[in-house]
Amino acid sequence: MTDALSPPLEDPARSTLLVEVIRCWRAACDAGQAVQPRLSALLHRHAGEMMAPVFDSLLSLFEAAIGRRLAVGVAGQVSEDERMVLGLLDGSRPQRACINCTEGAASALNCAVCSTRVMMAMAL
Repeated sequence: MTDALSPPLEDPARSTLLVEVIRCWRAACDAGQAVQPRLSALLHRHAGEMMAPVFDSLLSLFEAAIGRRLAVGVAGQVSEDERMVLGLLDGSRPQRACINCTEGAASALNCAVCSTRVMMAMAL
């Protein structure tokens, strides 16, 4: 059922936006700043401000599941963690195949991935 709601990440603009979201989230966390206002400002130009808490939750749960800080790439290079998030969202990387975590963390992340897919289909 969730496959039908997988966002079309083969659209380079959508993938680029998601990488920007991930990097914005990481930068805000690293700077000790409130994450959601920063994400909202980034997403405003795409009329996606309501996605800020969705992405905040997804990325927080992703980080909890992998048991470390989410690594981001640098200009022109996408990190393996960024690829993993994109793959989870488009369904090309099954969670159990790429993340080894507790059942509770896996369940929470799976819910966040499904919710993000639904919200992206509605809002972006």
